[in-house]
Amino acid sequence: MNFVFWIFFGAVGVLSTIAYKKEPALMWTGWKSGFSLLIKIFPILLLAFAMSGLVQVLLPKEAVAKWLGKESGWKGIWFGCLAGAITPGGPYTSFPVVAALYQAGAGLGTLVAYVTAWSLWAVARLPIESALISPKFMIFRLLSSLIFPPLAGAIAHLFFSKYF
Repeated sequence: MNFVFWIFFGAVGVLSTIAYKKEPALMWTGWKSGFSLLIKIFPILLLAFAMSGLVQVLLPKEAVAKWLGKESGWKGIWFGCLAGAITPGGPYTSFPVVAALYQAGAGLGTLVAYVTAWSLWAVARLPIESALISPKFMIFRLLSSLIFPPLAGAIAHLFFSKYF
């Protein structure tokens, strides 16, 4: 068990205690709600972690070092931006991919660019954003965020790679 597990364990314990003191049935309702969410998301999690494992074993270490490693520089940062932009789904999809890339030897700049592009550029989100808000809004929001993923990747690579 790692540190994050114990933080979540403590938080669940505290929240369960508060809910139980407020009303015992409230605690069980919360646990049932959480379990229902797990049942809905479990298939996606299972596939995301399978994808993560497959990425780890299918990507040759030499290719990862060349295209995504610390020495890849701007090439890795741009590749991270592109991969992040086209990764569909929520964090349960993208973060296992990031973990797989990290395990395979991707550099910090690449990983930061990936996560930032996934958050800001998300190609899969553009049609619904355009339909629900407006095409103009979608274009302006996308254009105003274009600089951030490569900039974040470059900052991470230049200033923080030695700590990673």
